[in-house]
Amino acid sequence: MLATKLVPGIRCDDGRTLILVVLVLSLFNAVLKPLLVLFTLPFILLTLGLGVIVINALLFLFVGRLIEGFYVDSFWSALGGALIVSITNLVFSGFARRTASAPAAPAPSAPPPRKSVRDKKDDVIDI
Repeated sequence: MLATKLVPGIRCDDGRTLILVVLVLSLFNAVLKPLLVLFTLPFILLTLGLGVIVINALLFLFVGRLIEGFYVDSFWSALGGALIVSITNLVFSGFARRTASAPAAPAPSAPPPRKSVRDKKDDVIDI
């Protein structure tokens, strides 16, 4: 929703369509994006990771062409929308990590006493 408000060239008709866009974009990010990253790995390495942003923009553009009621006018609009979605995900995942309560780590205890070679009679080495 934030991308539709901030980026010119991205429009959505209603909330139901927006929910469908989120679901389809999430599915594409889970299924298609790893395959695209694998096949374009030399390009991604050559561009020092900026190729991933291009992949996100292409997926965003593809969802705009696929879903009726969600419109992405150009590649540059898709790139802006993909950047907004990526930044939003980064911010919310940072908040989620901070608010999640992790169990406290136990205090380090003394290491177990070292055994001598004579104490290891039952150890067997299989080859």
